[in-house]
Amino acid sequence: MRPNRRVVLAVTAAGSIAAVGAAVFTQQVWGMLPCPWCVLQRLIFTAIAAACLVGLALPRTGSALALVLAGCGIAAALWQHFVAASSASCDLTLADKIMAATGLDGAYPEVFMAMASCAEAKVNLWGLPYEAWSGMLFVATALAMAWNLRRGGAGR
Repeated sequence: MRPNRRVVLAVTAAGSIAAVGAAVFTQQVWGMLPCPWCVLQRLIFTAIAAACLVGLALPRTGSALALVLAGCGIAAALWQHFVAASSASCDLTLADKIMAATGLDGAYPEVFMAMASCAEAKVNLWGLPYEAWSGMLFVATALAMAWNLRRGGAGR
């Protein structure tokens, strides 16, 4: 039996929140301080979870929005890996501007405040760059949402 679209949305929402939780855990317990691109990816995971929750009522709309957001997450992870991680400073980048505009860095600093430069935040987790893990989760999300959109029907 294949899962229906709402199950995929619910699992994706839970996985997105778990990804943010894992990032906060590694920050708080292991001292892996986030850079602006790290916290932007946390925001994108949070937005994906919200889109998936919308998708429980409107599966096509939520799936489409989560797919677009996953694409944004993939772009952010790639930018962090190939550009930002090799720069000594990432002040006033697009990631900084977006996070400052949301106000989340001030309201929830333990989750959304950048605490390191991109070069300082360049760490491996179990042999892979941290942003590679994030990127893989965004790719998995994009594939799940593409599958959801392809399925058709309101609840199938």
